Amino acid sequence: MEKPVRLCRLADISDGGAKGIELDAGGDALDLIVLRRGCNVFAYVNRCPHKGTPLETFPDHFLDPSGELLICSTHGARFRVHDGACVAGPCEGAGLTAVGVFVSEGDVLLSCLPATQGREQSMNDPHRAACDQRVA
Repeated sequence: MEKPVRLCRLADISDGGAKGIELDAGGDALDLIVLRRGCNVFAYVNRCPHKGTPLETFPDHFLDPSGELLICSTHGARFRVHDGACVAGPCEGAGLTAVGVFVSEGDVLLSCLPATQGREQSMNDPHRAACDQRVA
């Protein structure tokens, strides 16, 4: 990835909300979850580490009623928003795969793809540093 990829506008995600985004990653579709907390954004691959299924049953319905945890609709696993760690359910101790995102001029931008997709940026890539700094 030579430059950051625009995923959406920050305003497209309600504060405290989440949005599913399908990204064409070099011919392969990559489903992402982008979450907003104020001006901060977090993003993960939309795949439960337990069975590899997408988290939501209905578009953009990822969060529990409190808005504090992501829920896998298949087996009820619960994941923290800020780091993707599974805190309850069949994959407790595992976590969602984070992707590097940041906000610039009101756009949510992808700065690097996850290693599990086989597309992790090299250590010399300038976007690698941005990814490491922006993903908790």
